[in-house]
Amino acid sequence: MRLMPKFLSVKEVPSLFWSSPKALTLRPPLVSVLFLIMGLTLFGVGEALLVAAGVGVSPWTVLAQGIMHITGWSIGFATFITSFVVLVCWIPLRQTPGIGTILNAVIIALVLEFLLPFLPTFDHVMLQLGEAILGVLVTGFGGGLYLIANLGPGPRDGLMTGLQRVTDLPIAWVRSGLELSVIAAGWVLGGTVGLGTVLFALGIGPSVAASMYVLKKVFRQDVITC
Repeated sequence: MRLMPKFLSVKEVPSLFWSSPKALTLRPPLVSVLFLIMGLTLFGVGEALLVAAGVGVSPWTVLAQGIMHITGWSIGFATFITSFVVLVCWIPLRQTPGIGTILNAVIIALVLEFLLPFLPTFDHVMLQLGEAILGVLVTGFGGGLYLIANLGPGPRDGLMTGLQRVTDLPIAWVRSGLELSVIAAGWVLGGTVGLGTVLFALGIGPSVAASMYVLKKVFRQDVITC
């Protein structure tokens, strides 16, 4: 009897009807672009819910806080440098960028900017945790949608898929290990870790994998690699 849910063993990004044949293309299929935008929008909504919950920022923001603490940079500039370093790490992993790599930063930033003022904030810790968990689930589903579009992952998602291909470990394990490592580095450098941070680190990998697993079951086709 299997004790581990099947989605935790997912190793590949499925190729479904909205998947682009190529990640790097100047003429992507319209359906791929639409699902890319929809997925990135949901990704941004999920991150906004995590911020609104007020129980801890995302692991990569903790790292940016730690870098800010030792360098004196702004958190925005620290985030930019971190993203640049992650993109450099793509080179040995042979990751392919695309319009999704650019739109990742643009769309998620816009969603955070315009949605956050309208999201509820709670004083009760259970409601805060509920909002944070919802944020992780929505982020994971949005991540699954946009990665399947195959138009280029964002810097961190590309690092995840690249490491998965090199290690041949399940996506959920790779992402969770990556996020926990980032938390540890950020905390050592002086970043602030909250309960929501840990929830995100442990939940985002399984959430993305579960989304891909369910979507593949609903729209069963072949698989692709990013």
